Amino acid sequence: MRRLTVLRSPVGAASAVLLTVLLALAVFAPILWGDRAAAIDTDALQQGPSADHLLGTDQLGRDIFFRVLVATRLTIGLALLATVIGVVTGLVLGSVPSVLPRWAARIVTSAVNIAVAFPGLLLALFFAVIFGTGTIGAVLAIAFAITPSFARLTQTLTASVSGRDFIAAARVCGVGRFRLLTRHVLPNIAEPLVINATLAAGSALTAFAGLSFLGIGVQAPSYDWGRLLGEGLNRIYISPAPALGPAVAVVLAGLAFNLFGEAAAAGHRQRSHRAATPAPKTISAPTDGGLLTVRNLHVTFPGGITPVRGVSFTVHNGEMIGVVGESGSGKSLTALAVSRLVEHPGSVTADTLEFNGKPLDRTPDRELGTRLAMVFQDPTTSFNPTKRIGRQLAEVSEVHQGFDRKAAARKAVDRLDAVRIPEPERRAKQYPHEFSGGMRQRAMIAMGLMGEPQLVIADEPTTALDVTVQREVLKLLARIREVRSAAVLLISHDITVVAQTCDRVLVMYAGRIVEELPTDELFTAARHPYTTALLKAVPDLDTDRDAPLAVIPGRPPEPGEIGRGCPFAPRCPLADDQCRTEEPELTTLRPDHRVACWKSETELAGVR
Repeated sequence: MRRLTVLRSPVGAASAVLLTVLLALAVFAPILWGDRAAAIDTDALQQGPSADHLLGTDQLGRDIFFRVLVATRLTIGLALLATVIGVVTGLVLGSVPSVLPRWAARIVTSAVNIAVAFPGLLLALFFAVIFGTGTIGAVLAIAFAITPSFARLTQTLTASVSGRDFIAAARVCGVGRFRLLTRHVLPNIAEPLVINATLAAGSALTAFAGLSFLGIGVQAPSYDWGRLLGEGLNRIYISPAPALGPAVAVVLAGLAFNLFGEAAAAGHRQRSHRAATPAPKTISAPTDGGLLTVRNLHVTFPGGITPVRGVSFTVHNGEMIGVVGESGSGKSLTALAVSRLVEHPGSVTADTLEFNGKPLDRTPDRELGTRLAMVFQDPTTSFNPTKRIGRQLAEVSEVHQGFDRKAAARKAVDRLDAVRIPEPERRAKQYPHEFSGGMRQRAMIAMGLMGEPQLVIADEPTTALDVTVQREVLKLLARIREVRSAAVLLISHDITVVAQTCDRVLVMYAGRIVEELPTDELFTAARHPYTTALLKAVPDLDTDRDAPLAVIPGRPPEPGEIGRGCPFAPRCPLADDQCRTEEPELTTLRPDHRVACWKSETELAGVR
């Protein structure tokens, strides 16, 4: 039904009917009227329109009307051939940079950018001179004139899809660059490419007619609309009909392709409106035997931007840790770094970064893909919209565990059932858009369970879900922890959610951990001014409804704005000169409680 959307608009329906007529003429006109178009009548040379000859005759007495009908096949066929060659070449040039080495990709991209700067007609004339006159030369000239713009479009669309979470997940699964391009990227940009190819066909048809009109396209004895137009133009002051016929044919055919493409593009926009990773560098250092050990983690981008600065923590087997903080505090980037998902030009360094007792940069992809599960924030972008849910889950077991297709499909159904998705066999055959938000999030968790995860990293899994579904997702994570003895790293904006579900909480601000403590002491023993401000900003049943809600003044600093001193100092009620000039280190108050603040425990206790 989605493909018929274009036919629901008057423009789309009319252009589709016209295209059907043109294609029918291209197929049947030479069969029905080929002999009459080729018949020479020496008694009717260069006659005007009459009952016997609707558009008159040419210099050999041949009927121009039938020649226009018969020329439909060659005109449409050559235009489509040029379009196919141009589109395929542009598709290759636009997508190949994603599989080439960076230096080669830059050369291809630069060549495309230079070619795009020239008008298409100028390129067509340039290539026509190179390839010479005739049908083959004209086809190649038009094709290569189409290529640069289509290559540029492909590059843009490919770049827009390559940053999606499901592409990152495919890389983690060990999918190669070529397979990643053909199975995950191109299917998701196929629709706009097809629409633009339809528009390109209309442009190719008019451009081809122009070359034939100039005498560098189709050569005698063959003829297309452009050649017929050129022949009729010599008599336009005596009898305009011989030129009018092929001119009207060119205009109608060009309109049919362009209007159909525009209608398809409008339908696509309407539906859209509705609806190789660098390994982190680590230095060997003693660890305390945790499942995930992170010491002095930094994530840096070009220009000296460091959104994550010296983060250290340990996750033990079966433990559930919450990470809280405002947007931009570095929570998600920390999760991506420990999952080996920070892409170039990002750089990850750490004194120690170990998973399951091994340095993360030496952990095989197969082990990482089955022992560590990542539940992304937005399941809408995390799933490939062109592949069925069950197929995407099964791919994990096929790639990392060596299952055959049937066994992997059975396991996918079992995992969907394990996360309480009703009718898992039927649901496994559906696409992501057929799932509700909560069910998509459960399916994301099920994908993580396709292996035997020891650690589940859930990056704000309850974002944009209503409170009932949030509770179900959190209960599911708790159940996974209990049944499988898996550790969970839960990232959230909601500090109360973390307090209710986790054992420990890490509070992050400006790329650093500013406080770490057990969640059962969060509301009584939190000491950092930022932690206490977060707690005060959460209303409860005792909150005075007549008083304004508590807020934290100001805003968090951008990564490039962090200077000397404590980053929270501009918003802190206790800040003094030392806070503004020296940044505090994370120090231990008690064995299970660390705070990064210059103030004494007595001063901090007075803030609550």
